[in-house]
Amino acid sequence: MKRRDFIIKSSLATAAVSTSALAFGNVLDFKNANDTLNIGIIGTGDRGTGMISNINKINNFNVIACSDILPFRLENGLNRVKGKAKGYSDYRALLDNKDIDAILVSTPFNLHSQVAMDALDAGKHVYCEKTMAKGYDGIHNLVKKVNQSHTIFQTGHQYHSSRLYTHVVELIKSGKLGKIVAFDCQWNRHGNWRRPVSSPELERLINWRMYREYSGGLIAELSSHQIDFASWVLGEKPNQVMGTGGIDYYKDGRETYDNIHLIYNYPSGVKAKFTCLTSNAKDGYQIKVMGDKGTIILDYTKAWFYPEGGKKKELGIVDGVSGATSKFDKALGYPIELEHTEPSEQALIDFRDSIINNKKPISDVVTGANTAICIQMGLDAMYHNTIVNSPAFY
Repeated sequence: MKRRDFIIKSSLATAAVSTSALAFGNVLDFKNANDTLNIGIIGTGDRGTGMISNINKINNFNVIACSDILPFRLENGLNRVKGKAKGYSDYRALLDNKDIDAILVSTPFNLHSQVAMDALDAGKHVYCEKTMAKGYDGIHNLVKKVNQSHTIFQTGHQYHSSRLYTHVVELIKSGKLGKIVAFDCQWNRHGNWRRPVSSPELERLINWRMYREYSGGLIAELSSHQIDFASWVLGEKPNQVMGTGGIDYYKDGRETYDNIHLIYNYPSGVKAKFTCLTSNAKDGYQIKVMGDKGTIILDYTKAWFYPEGGKKKELGIVDGVSGATSKFDKALGYPIELEHTEPSEQALIDFRDSIINNKKPISDVVTGANTAICIQMGLDAMYHNTIVNSPAFY
């Protein structure tokens, strides 16, 4: 496939992140949409290899290269590829491969910005895993680079691509819940989040999530999806964050917290609470959006509407579009039923289609940067034990 040349025009100031959309120009060199898109994977840990499996399911999408500095992880990635792929220990050599059209960045968090910028400089389209970039400088530099590039950039907040989540956002914006008053979100697990290490010198390479130099911990790896969702629903940026956390259960030398508790305050007065535990998995992943007319509860792939008052009502078609049944569950309310593809797979389909059709990604550099700023605000609030106001440029 010949790489397409796109013109991206943006009103984003280099020191600011706006909620306005990027405006895309015309395709300068277009081939038919049946061409195969060749992608390289940089970082073949658990997430990278998982995304390879998703790409294998997608028509006209082909993994032809993988890169990782750990040989056993590189081998795992190559073994997961459907067909043949070339392995690289240095991602920069992978970027020199002219047959590669796009890159998936699934490295440790601290490397996202630099690897993505290098890929953009090499003329590759980029799918950058969440959280998009670490620290305000990393966010600023990557936004600036994307605005100067001529390629597609998508941030890996995959629930932005979920057709169920998109439908729920539309329901909320149409007034289904009335006035939004609060979010209550959690992502609880029971496990130490630690990977086995065969040799001490590999500790930080394998368990990078445990160390602040490389990682944003639970908020960046897990809660970021839900923080992204809250900002998406509200169409607002938080103006204040407070939070706490600690290393209170796993006394194993880690630096990132094993439990976090954050409250984000939005200009409209809505408060959004985010909790993440690693020592109790009750109710697992859940987003609860509360309004004065009702509540919507979301998990990974399902959603329920619970009318305010909790009384059973024969609503017939609950959402007015998808034909959700009127079956009522005392604990969860009415199911919102909508056929949809698993979010990570759908996000990759959307990335492929954005490249082929010269279309702005649903989760782009703007939404990715806004969420990354939210994550940094949360980290500052917890680590410095202070209330953090939104930065002046935000």
